[in-house]
Amino acid sequence: MAKNFFTNKDGNTLMKEFEGLLQHNQSITRLDSVVGFLRASGYFTLRPFLNSINKARILIGIDVDKYIASAHNKGQLFFGADEEVKQDYLANLKKDIEGSKYSKEIEEGIFQMIADLISGKLELRAHPSKKIHAKIYLLYPEQYNQYTLGAAITGSSNLSGNGLGIGQDKQYEFNVRLTDYEDVEFAKEEFEALWAEAEGCPITAEDIQTGPIRQTYLNGDVTPYELYIKMLMEYFSDRVLATDAHDAFDMPEGYDRYEYQTDAVVEGYRKLLKYDGFFLADVVGLGKTIVATMIAKQFCIDNGYENTKILVVYPPAVEQNWKQTFKDFGIDKYARFISNGSLSKVLDESNYDYWNADEYDLVLVDEAHKFRTHTNRAFTELQEICKMPRVEKGNIPGFKKKVMLISATPMNNTPADLYNEMLLFQDPRCCTIDGVPNLTSFFSPLIVKFKLLKQDPNYNLQEFKRLAEKVRDRVVKPITVRRTRTDIESIPRYSKDLTGFPKVAPPEVKLYEMNDRIADLFENSMKILVEGLSYARYQAIAYLKREISEGLYDNAELISRSLASIRKNGLVKRLESSFYAFKKSIGRFRDANQNMINMFDNDRVFIAPDLDINHLYDLGLNDDQIEERLQQKAEDNPKNAVFRAADFEPEFIGMLRQDQAVLEDLCAQWEDVDVEGADDSKFAKFNDILKHELFKKDRNPGQKLVIFSESVDTVKYLASRINRKDVVVVSSDNRNKTFKDIQENFDANYTKQEQKDKYKIIITTDVLAEGINLHRSNIIVNYDIPWNSTKLMQRIGRVNRIGSVGKNIYNYVFYPSRQGNRVIKLNQIALSKIQTFHSIFGEDNQIYSQEEIIDRNLDKLFSECSQAERGEHNEEIPFYEELRSLYLTNRREYNRIAKMSVRSRTGREQREVEGVTLSDDTLVFLKTNMRKTFFRASDESAGELSIVDALKYFKANQDEPKAERIAHHHEHVQKALQEFHKIKCQEQIAEETQTQQGGSSMGAQVARAASLLNLFLPEIQDQALHQQVVQLRTLAERGVITVIAKRLERMHKDLSKNKLHHDDALSEIIDMAKRYNAYYLSAEEMKHETETEAQIILSESFK
Repeated sequence: MAKNFFTNKDGNTLMKEFEGLLQHNQSITRLDSVVGFLRASGYFTLRPFLNSINKARILIGIDVDKYIASAHNKGQLFFGADEEVKQDYLANLKKDIEGSKYSKEIEEGIFQMIADLISGKLELRAHPSKKIHAKIYLLYPEQYNQYTLGAAITGSSNLSGNGLGIGQDKQYEFNVRLTDYEDVEFAKEEFEALWAEAEGCPITAEDIQTGPIRQTYLNGDVTPYELYIKMLMEYFSDRVLATDAHDAFDMPEGYDRYEYQTDAVVEGYRKLLKYDGFFLADVVGLGKTIVATMIAKQFCIDNGYENTKILVVYPPAVEQNWKQTFKDFGIDKYARFISNGSLSKVLDESNYDYWNADEYDLVLVDEAHKFRTHTNRAFTELQEICKMPRVEKGNIPGFKKKVMLISATPMNNTPADLYNEMLLFQDPRCCTIDGVPNLTSFFSPLIVKFKLLKQDPNYNLQEFKRLAEKVRDRVVKPITVRRTRTDIESIPRYSKDLTGFPKVAPPEVKLYEMNDRIADLFENSMKILVEGLSYARYQAIAYLKREISEGLYDNAELISRSLASIRKNGLVKRLESSFYAFKKSIGRFRDANQNMINMFDNDRVFIAPDLDINHLYDLGLNDDQIEERLQQKAEDNPKNAVFRAADFEPEFIGMLRQDQAVLEDLCAQWEDVDVEGADDSKFAKFNDILKHELFKKDRNPGQKLVIFSESVDTVKYLASRINRKDVVVVSSDNRNKTFKDIQENFDANYTKQEQKDKYKIIITTDVLAEGINLHRSNIIVNYDIPWNSTKLMQRIGRVNRIGSVGKNIYNYVFYPSRQGNRVIKLNQIALSKIQTFHSIFGEDNQIYSQEEIIDRNLDKLFSECSQAERGEHNEEIPFYEELRSLYLTNRREYNRIAKMSVRSRTGREQREVEGVTLSDDTLVFLKTNMRKTFFRASDESAGELSIVDALKYFKANQDEPKAERIAHHHEHVQKALQEFHKIKCQEQIAEETQTQQGGSSMGAQVARAASLLNLFLPEIQDQALHQQVVQLRTLAERGVITVIAKRLERMHKDLSKNKLHHDDALSEIIDMAKRYNAYYLSAEEMKHETETEAQIILSESFK
């Protein structure tokens, strides 16, 4: 081993050389050093080495190039920058303190350095005029001459733990020792010259005490109240505390300005720009259309009106509402409006009624939950519109469009709804939501767990709640603006704008009993529907012979099973809805089934997804005329086709005939049932409350009533049975025609002078469950329960709105009968869906059943009886309001606390919060660039806290004195850091595992798509095409357009089964690469960040 060289390898450290020199040469008492920096945080590791040194002089070389350049630019000579260099060193020292390992030893070392400066043992200077890169260490006795031992060590090591080889990371260094007197003396003279040049730039103990110490957490513990306010500042750092008057907030005539709406505009707009999209999910009736329009106007202002094009996507029922609101706010000429079923017009470049898809900058999607399924055409079209990069950028930078998803009920069925909707503005495997880089890995296990829970006959609502909370905390919160009425009523500055919301009473359950004869028929019919029918009529493509159907119908068996299941469930629901609707439905089913048998007998079987064959028969068309229409459809869609009886498996016609016999018998059993009279006990129950309860003045002051049913047949039946002139019946067929009557008679916001009372009762399907005001009524009757229970929330939202006439909202529910509930588990399914929605988004009131857990804060369960009275509230809002109040009323105090350093800390006495005793514990607030987390640590362990619990635990009054911190405070903070690192590592491992294993069908699909493209890439010689296919693979891997991976996977399967020729596959791949190339954004344009290490924001310990 070399004697005079030191690399910090194999124990050959610079520190070991220093120790050897000092131990064997007691006369050495002086140290002079020139270094690039001196870390105060590492001083505790150096201090033992300085014990035998009487005097240490350390010269720090600061980068002065910027000061030289500044003088040159001003045409001045540079003679040094004493004060600037000193301030540079002190600023770096402050960063060092704030970024060092959080330990008691480091803090004691820093204060020891100050003590050594005061005693004179240590002197520090910074060189004010030279950029010194050299590292020199001189060790010599007080009286140094050619007869005494001295040493000069020079090389790469700074005076730090790592540089000396005593840190955890023994980084490689290269140093050499010189001991010849001439060499040491030369180095000593050089040092003295440099030291003299730095005479005007000393770093004193006072400099450090009044600078870095006073400016950092080492200045002393703060009070519990100061720490609490600082915590609120850091947690709510992305919220705006006050809004200035702005054009976007200028309300047109006829509109009121509500502060809760302007807050939503500010918060939503920030999320829109940060994440390229967000959910506007205020509960129904709070004015989401107005909020969304104001956000759109703010976008126009910031991006430049002349640079902005907006697309508004809406259900047909609310078209006029959107157009009028945009016109009132003066931005209609910068927008195009399209119904959610006509999106292909936007993608059609020859359609001049719309701008091209790449010209839009902002897309608003009303009732966004309608796009919760990624397998249908509407979703694919909307995703292609939303994901197509902007062709012209305005003042708001970036190629990505901004997407606003508007829905009070973003989740209808499972967490997969949210996942799919988020794909309209996020790339699932390149996600920009803080802390969730891979949406697929995050959602896949949760979706599977949800399905398993839903299938469990012993379902537990709290299990759904816990699952939903994870989705809410990690994904929903960052990208969602949602407030309930309870939130608004609990904040004085919000509630002052309103006269109050009506209270929604618990559901009024109405049960009906059937006589023995009808009960037996009901039970027998239910058994037949579930067990006695094959529903072969709806499974025709599954029974086509393989050689006939090959390449024509994908997933035929799955589609057929789904159609049969839908038909079966539909008939069961009709039986629950009304006997009248059921009798009509089984009659139609019998006729449709017979039509299919007749087609077999005529050897011409029509399968036409784009035509209603039974309707054509009803119109009197013969087979030739039907086939002519079908051939026209087949030009656009080959799935519309004519088959021969021999094209089907032999058992299919037998199944049809067997079903026909069962249906004929079932229809005969119901033939004698008086479905419009004495045998309808459900209507009898309804009619009784209609006459004696629903129009009581004290319950129904507006004398208006809204009745909902899923079935058009039931709606018509109720209208005929009620037989009143003041009833208006609404379905999709007459919605537009009756729109004005609805407004005049049921909309409390309609011009008072034009309101009428011609109609008191409205009977409607769910065509009026969205986007319309019916709030002159305060009573909803759900004659049957919708299969999609989220519609119940939408229904009540029609009457529970700003300006509702009634003070109380009554929600009548006709529960399914015991027999029906046992078969289709309607009650169980509805409860599970609605509870998961509540837990993720929060909801004001009970909608379906008093079994619901309505719990806005999602951490504590309210008692069942208080749920209906209190509803729910966002427990974060009062804390935000407290911070906002301080900002507005005492700006000086706010600014003082805002300047407090990170790592601020305090001690507190033992306390109890909601049954939790805080004693010998430490609360720690950590933050990365992607998430904010709270931990509670003790001697035994550390665990993550919910946000609301952390806010409650940190809360303190102004007069609470600080206490001494507990002895293990530093160790507790380190445990919190270790727990955070553990959680982060577990997330990364889970993501990597899922990626390697495919994780889910989504992951496996992408893997097969990429594999297919890798197979064909070597064959593509054209450089431009090759690059486009590579970029197509990237699009599939990121999940930019969902259908890309789906189509490629299908091609992969067809190739393996010899259903697709190799050259045809290559041609299709090239076509796809060309078509989707516009969607490719480079990694630089994606701006995908890596999560940083956790930073300690603040901490407090309890005795």
